[in-house]
Amino acid sequence: MSIGTGVVLFVIGAILVFAVNVEVEYVNLDMIGYILMGAGVVVFLVGIVLLARRRRSEAVTHTSVDPATGQPTSRRTVTSSNDDVV
Repeated sequence: MSIGTGVVLFVIGAILVFAVNVEVEYVNLDMIGYILMGAGVVVFLVGIVLLARRRRSEAVTHTSVDPATGQPTSRRTVTSSNDDVV
């Protein structure tokens, strides 16, 4: 999601810089466009970094004896942590 947001911010900034030729008295649209383009690049790079991070998982195997049959049984539990939450 952050990769798409970064692209959208960059595109909106580029439109403001290169396609809009309107003079507004109190606002410099070119500067706002450059700021949006910079923010888009930063958000895009953060999204790439978060996507590249590995998810950690841990597998634990429990061995026990089935009381009905006397046969050993094993149960495997896998836990993973999702570190992508910002």
